[in-house]
Amino acid sequence: MTTFSTWDGLELSYRVWEGEGIPIVLQHGVVADTNANWMGTGVVNALRATGRPVVSLDARGHGRSAKPHQPAAYSWQAMARDVRALYDELGGERFDQVGYSMGAVVSLLVAGDDPRVRRLAIGGVGSGVVDCGGVDRRVVDADDLRAAMDGDGSTATVRARPFRLLADAVHADRAAMAAVMTGLDERPIGDLADLTLPVLVLAGDTDPLATEPERLAAALPDARLVTVPGDHLMAVTAPEFHRALVDFLAAERVEAG
Repeated sequence: MTTFSTWDGLELSYRVWEGEGIPIVLQHGVVADTNANWMGTGVVNALRATGRPVVSLDARGHGRSAKPHQPAAYSWQAMARDVRALYDELGGERFDQVGYSMGAVVSLLVAGDDPRVRRLAIGGVGSGVVDCGGVDRRVVDADDLRAAMDGDGSTATVRARPFRLLADAVHADRAAMAAVMTGLDERPIGDLADLTLPVLVLAGDTDPLATEPERLAAALPDARLVTVPGDHLMAVTAPEFHRALVDFLAAERVEAG
C-alpha cells in the first residue's frame, strides 16, 4: 500500500491496482478496511477484470491509515475531504466513486461537492440517508457502537455485536473506533435533489441498515436500485452485487486522457 499526507497532515494508506480508463475509487464501511470490505469479498477482483484502474482508501482510523484517538479528528466532512485529497494525489480528472455503509455516506458527500465524480455507487444504506441524514441511527446508534468496542464486547447489543466481531477479526484499534463513532455522530446529508449524476443503490435484502432502499433511490434524480441477497456484512460478497456494480460502472464508459 501507498501513503500520502491528507489535508490536515494525517498519513493515509491506499492501494492501487493498475489499469486503463477512469479510476474506480473505493471507500469502505466503518471498522472495515480495504481487505475486509473489498478484497476479501471479491469486489476488487470483479472490478479488476474490467481492466479499469481500481483504488481503495483506508479511511482515517481504519486499516493501515493513521488512527488518532481524539473524536475531533473524525467527521463526515473530514473523511470526504480525505477522498478529494486522494483524487488530488492520483492526479486524475474523472473518477467513479464507490462506497459502502459509512463509505456510502462519505461518497455521497464527495459526489455532491466534487465535479470530478462521474458515476456513484453506494451500498449498505437505505431510507436512513433520507430520514436520518446518513447511517440509520434507528437501527444502531453511536452509543451502542461505542459500547461494543469496550472490554470483551460481551455487553454489545444484538445490532452492534457484528461490528465488534469485525473489529476483532481485522485487529482494529478499538479506541480509534470509539473515537470514529463519536466524531461521526451527526447528520451530514441534506437534500439529495441536487445530486444529478448517475447513482447505483445496492442493498442487501436482509440488511437492517439498508431498509427501504427504494426511498433512497427515489430521492436521487438519476438513480437505479439493485437488491441483492444478504445482510449488512454479506451483501457485498454476493455475485449479484459484483455484477450490478461492474455493469453500472461500464455504462457510458469514457477512457481517461
